[in-house]
Amino acid sequence: MSGVVEAFESLATQYGYFGIFVISLLGSVVPFVPMPYLVVVVLLSQSQDPLLLGLAAGAGGALGKLTSYFLGRFGYLAAGSETKGNLDALHSVLARYGALGVFVFAVTPLPDDVYVIPMGIVRLPFWRFLAANLAGKVVLSVAVAYFGRAYFATMNSLLGDSLVVMVAAAALTVVLSLLIMRADWVSAIEIARTKGVRGLVANAREILRLGKKQRQ
Repeated sequence: MSGVVEAFESLATQYGYFGIFVISLLGSVVPFVPMPYLVVVVLLSQSQDPLLLGLAAGAGGALGKLTSYFLGRFGYLAAGSETKGNLDALHSVLARYGALGVFVFAVTPLPDDVYVIPMGIVRLPFWRFLAANLAGKVVLSVAVAYFGRAYFATMNSLLGDSLVVMVAAAALTVVLSLLIMRADWVSAIEIARTKGVRGLVANAREILRLGKKQRQ
């Protein structure tokens, strides 16, 4: 994975904001195979404008998810007439409110393919999907870029501009990535729905799989 990050960083450094756009697009285009383009956003945040960096990354990430959306639309077209009737009934409900879920999945580390593909199946209107997904990806990418800029500024003031800062940044990125990959997001969503924020806090160890699994 480190080789992929280095290749992405080299591409972004060479082609600037267009490079990060292409990296984000490639990092999101294959369903269920996420590539670490946000790591590149963090690494470039100290040398590039965070706002423009986040906008480029968010736009690329949003367009990459069109693959998942149209995969779902193909699933609808391939369904039988009875199944289509059931899906059309669900469409009448989700066409209005489904975009909110798209935004939530896009703006958080949740595995959005598990939601985007079903939204394609129930034919969430394309422009609503694109607008919600673009908004979520841009907000997430801009936030990551500004976080990276603030992090490097703080570390540089404490430790100086040195290899230590880069190592610390890489270590933090790896830790956060592992936590995101390790977390039980299915349980997290269910706990949030039934118990709210307090439930998430109380069950944090279980969600992050840091202790013995308690829920079946």
